[in-house]
Amino acid sequence: MTHLAITMGDPAGIGPEIIVKAAQALAPQLTSGKLKLLVIGHGTALRAARDAFAPGLALPEVSVEGDWPALAFLQAGEERAPIQLGQLSSEAGRFAFLAIEQGVKLAQAGRVAALVTAPLNKEALNDAGYHYAGHTEMLAELTGMKGSVMMLAHGNMRVSHVTTHCALEDVPKRVTPQRIRLVLDLTQDALQRMGMERPHIAVAALNPHAGEGGLFGRQDIDVVAPTIAEANADGMHVTGPAPGDTVFVKLRAGQFDAVVAMYHDQGHIPVKLLGFHVNPETGKWDALSGVNITLGLPVIRTSVDHGTAFDIAGQGIASERSLIEAIEYAEQLAFGRHA
Repeated sequence: MTHLAITMGDPAGIGPEIIVKAAQALAPQLTSGKLKLLVIGHGTALRAARDAFAPGLALPEVSVEGDWPALAFLQAGEERAPIQLGQLSSEAGRFAFLAIEQGVKLAQAGRVAALVTAPLNKEALNDAGYHYAGHTEMLAELTGMKGSVMMLAHGNMRVSHVTTHCALEDVPKRVTPQRIRLVLDLTQDALQRMGMERPHIAVAALNPHAGEGGLFGRQDIDVVAPTIAEANADGMHVTGPAPGDTVFVKLRAGQFDAVVAMYHDQGHIPVKLLGFHVNPETGKWDALSGVNITLGLPVIRTSVDHGTAFDIAGQGIASERSLIEAIEYAEQLAFGRHA
């Protein structure tokens, strides 16, 4: 079985910690050969995390060529300067880019089946001279692709987005038949890769009450509904436009396999509300589940749904739950089976 690559992200953040914790938690699958992982990143940071949080975990360093053990580490580049946990630096940003660059090359060469990305810091990345808004834009340029789609997933809550990082005033003009159909097609393809033969997808309305017959806007009537009708005529199973205040409840109840959201917060809020675990005694969140999946790339990419958390880096309290879930989704997409 081909390895999954885990890119470390920013080595000054919680990436190294959650990677070694996840590897330790997944030891039975690694030992049995059901799972194979190749960690790509900063060797010094990874070994320090291993020694602190997973002593005894075997992480042999390998080269690009040759066979790899079930769990292995590949150095992303030359270490030029020390990296301090929790401190923003261009050196850490450079390694975040180098890890992704190496991972893409291996995926395109068929050496790894998918990329699972730990979080990076956008400021550090740009300080290193790599001017990207984040992982998605970087991956699009490295693979020569445009028109990717973000899907967030937590359990059976799978939500794709027509738009993401843009002002709300720009959303209506980006909700076009072509974009909606692309999101539907890529969402269906992802769900089929996960083993759903004919998935049922719902499309959330742009406007309250799906426009209320045109009283609250006509986009859902004039743009969204005809695109859904066309998709159904082509053999898909799509419902909508469905009011956004109830469609996610129905998704959680299992009435749909995924929902297409029109804009960032419409799709992110329900998934993250369920994914965050809040400690009732402290009123603070202490764990986060959820996966960010990039659709439309020539390589499979899943990611944790949280940031670098510089404020807790190295303290041993970062949760590996989201990373394990990202690994599981990568397995589903790459091999068509549940982890």
